[in-house]
Amino acid sequence: MRSPLVRPVEVRTIHRSEPGRKATWLELFFDLAFVAAVSQVGGPLAEHYSPEGLPRYGLLLFMIWWAWLGHTWYATRFDTDDGVQRLLTLAQIFGVAVMAINADEALDSRSSAGFAAAYAALRLVLAAQFLRARRAPGARRFATRTAAATALAGLVWLASALTPAPARYWLWAVALACELATPLLTARDAADVPPDPEHLPERLGLFTIILLGELLVSVMRGMKGQDTWSLAAATSALLGMAIAFTLWWWYFDGVDAAGERHVRTPRDAWLQHVWTFAHLPLYLGIGVAGVGAEHVIGVAPVQPLHASEAWLLAASLTGAMLAVTAIDAARPVRAGARPRAKWGHLALAGLTLLAGAAGASLNAAVFLLMLVGLLTGQLLISVAPSRGAALPHEALAGGAASAGRAS
Repeated sequence: MRSPLVRPVEVRTIHRSEPGRKATWLELFFDLAFVAAVSQVGGPLAEHYSPEGLPRYGLLLFMIWWAWLGHTWYATRFDTDDGVQRLLTLAQIFGVAVMAINADEALDSRSSAGFAAAYAALRLVLAAQFLRARRAPGARRFATRTAAATALAGLVWLASALTPAPARYWLWAVALACELATPLLTARDAADVPPDPEHLPERLGLFTIILLGELLVSVMRGMKGQDTWSLAAATSALLGMAIAFTLWWWYFDGVDAAGERHVRTPRDAWLQHVWTFAHLPLYLGIGVAGVGAEHVIGVAPVQPLHASEAWLLAASLTGAMLAVTAIDAARPVRAGARPRAKWGHLALAGLTLLAGAAGASLNAAVFLLMLVGLLTGQLLISVAPSRGAALPHEALAGGAASAGRAS
């Protein structure tokens, strides 16, 4: 079906729109630009894998994700596939491309100013989208407040692009405060236009796939950089891919992080905010771990890592573990769930962080094997059957027995 040039914006929550809503082809095309941006931002950290590079990487990755999340928050509520929406999406894709080509230098460089300017343009386009949604029934107050807060943040980001460092950093702090305050200021109004319970989890799951894909690309770069293909390098490459595979399994199957999430009460809304923001340390952990795996494969598979490098790699996986644990905890209690399993997850996360102290005295490949073992333990805790949970056939038999006694 052809898309009309202009169509009225409507609220597209699950009770007003088609059941089982999935990501559109336009959204998937939109995601492609972010694949390039995520890849570019990790370049400097790969060249100098150290804690000193973490603030820059974390800030730029947050801005990339926040730009993606803003579009997703709009689309899950208001997305109207008309010509205007497509043109606004094209403008955002171009902005992401500009961010990507300015994502590989220091924060005090002209490139970082270009990055901030492109990001500001994305925020202003998003504000225009929310202004367009003000006429949707029941969404006026939420859309107006979100548009105003987003535009304010965009203008501050734009001003920072015209301001030299270090004064630029103060404007960044103000802009970040505006960004983080927006969901809190609009939380009560957001109940009138709740996100789609299937579409939003799917979208965050897709961005998780983007980060896991970047981890695999990092492993491949490490493999490509080998002059001679040694057993240690091959083992490290396999272990690097095992990190991506185990995280994928744990996120999508172990804790069903991309499963439906309904917002019916204020508590549900609060849990959804926790669930959403817990993805940021997950993405940061995946990205830093990927760069660390590349470093192990390409530089030091047969010798110990520097103490700071070992700590950074262990801390990145610890952060990812804690994030998945928080994502699992921030949803309604499920039948058969094991409330004490979280303590096992926390214990393994603590052991992973402590393992960083041993990394400077171990062969790097052995250290990577240790981390994969701890991550596998996290997965096993999640997929192991609950001791007290009945199997499906046992539950049916028990129900039949109860019915027989009742009759």
